[in-house]
Amino acid sequence: MRFRLLRRNLLLLLGVIFVVVTLLLSTRVLVVSENDAGAASFGDDVSSGSRGTNSCETFSFASLSELAQSVYSANYKQCVRNADRFPGEPQLVLVVQVHNRPEYLRLLIRSLQRAAEVHSFLLVFSHDYFSQEINTIVQGITFCKVLQIYFPFSTQLYPKEFPGQDPRDCPRDASKEEALRAGCLNADHPDSYGHYREAFITQTKHHWWWKLHFVWERVPAVQGYGGYVVFLEEDNYVMPDFFHFYKLMVEFRTTSCQDCDMLALGNHDGGTDFASTSDKVSTSGWMSTKHNMGMAISREVYYKLMGCSNDYCTYDDYNWDWTLQHLSGTCVSKPLKVLAAQASRVLHTGDCGLHQKENCKPEVASQKAEGILQKARDGLFPPRLVLGGTEPVEHKAHIKNGGWGDVRDHVLCNNYSKRL
Repeated sequence: MRFRLLRRNLLLLLGVIFVVVTLLLSTRVLVVSENDAGAASFGDDVSSGSRGTNSCETFSFASLSELAQSVYSANYKQCVRNADRFPGEPQLVLVVQVHNRPEYLRLLIRSLQRAAEVHSFLLVFSHDYFSQEINTIVQGITFCKVLQIYFPFSTQLYPKEFPGQDPRDCPRDASKEEALRAGCLNADHPDSYGHYREAFITQTKHHWWWKLHFVWERVPAVQGYGGYVVFLEEDNYVMPDFFHFYKLMVEFRTTSCQDCDMLALGNHDGGTDFASTSDKVSTSGWMSTKHNMGMAISREVYYKLMGCSNDYCTYDDYNWDWTLQHLSGTCVSKPLKVLAAQASRVLHTGDCGLHQKENCKPEVASQKAEGILQKARDGLFPPRLVLGGTEPVEHKAHIKNGGWGDVRDHVLCNNYSKRL
């Protein structure tokens, strides 16, 4: 009897052991399978040039509704490409406003690739025109982290309604009397010069203000960032010591210009006298014609500007930079003081743009930029900065350019911070 009990217990024990071993083996198979699947997924991701970005999606250009869905999905998911190649917080955030000049965009990216320490940058490309060609150009970048954001009120997404050009809108040059008789949509709201809105004219100012708010408030990759955000455009070209000079400017501001609100790494001098001014900076009030290229804004100044949202959004000038100059010293009670590079670290390559669409010659622009760079080589990477000049910091009024009289633009612009 005892032997039978022992044998029964032994069989029971062996059965339990068999079940446990089976479960362990099954678990191991599952774990290995999951790891293999993860490795395969990671490998696929690398081969597509988007390491660490499994949530990246392919844009659909099949229809307007699918394109709009792609835009909203991308802005929500915010896929940062090359994130695992370049871990850690960015040392510099660069935001590039992109329209539809792919050849100039290629020049900018080529110059960025040559910039010292570019691997520490986060490049944010903000698009208001959506095409496979432009996406392919940007997504081919492998030398730093890259994020694409998309202006959701692009005229491309609204071809026959506001904020695009509604066929019921008033013709630009119609008189107010003619517009009222015709009953067109915006008859009551011409600009200061009696002209009615043109959608392609208003878009740039909309995009700039949306981008400013979206980057500082809605991009998680920027939320812990304590430095300046530098704003560029697709037809800019940066010098190899761009980041080196930026760091010198930040240091100079800390020690010698603590009341400086903004930095300007670029100017429109075209590289003249680079060698003699390479290590020089100057201070003055912020001016549209001098300081709108390679402009660096801190979070503190961003808050000052956003406090002037209504003034920005209702000022009758379709240019974001002239509007900014208007704010400086009016809504922003103390005029904005800028610390500016005398030898520009940002070149302007665009020979066509908003008002000129034909005879664009990016190859000529490329040769010109390369020529300036060759002449400037001996002056790059100065060890320190010196103050080369000062101008009074004062508000300089200008004649507004119009193009921004439609109340629909005012309302949409003011709603960015509320709707995003």
